[in-house]
Amino acid sequence: MSSRQATCYDAAEFLENDEDIVAYLNAALEDGNPSLVSAALGDIARARGMSQLAKETGITRDGLYKALSPTGNPSFATIQRS
Repeated sequence: MSSRQATCYDAAEFLENDEDIVAYLNAALEDGNPSLVSAALGDIARARGMSQLAKETGITRDGLYKALSPTGNPSFATIQRS
């Protein structure tokens, strides 16, 4: 019997350019599940770099992590600033 270890998949590692990001976000939006859209936005933010995104939006890194976490509930105003 062989043992297998599961590896954690991180979509952010595969979002290498704007084209990847647009396709990923469009797929999440087409699904229509708000939780999936929120998760996709978090993945995109991590792919872009939370520190840089915080500087560009004026939202703290901690605030971004909190809003875009699986348990977060970002308001439209937060998303619009991102």
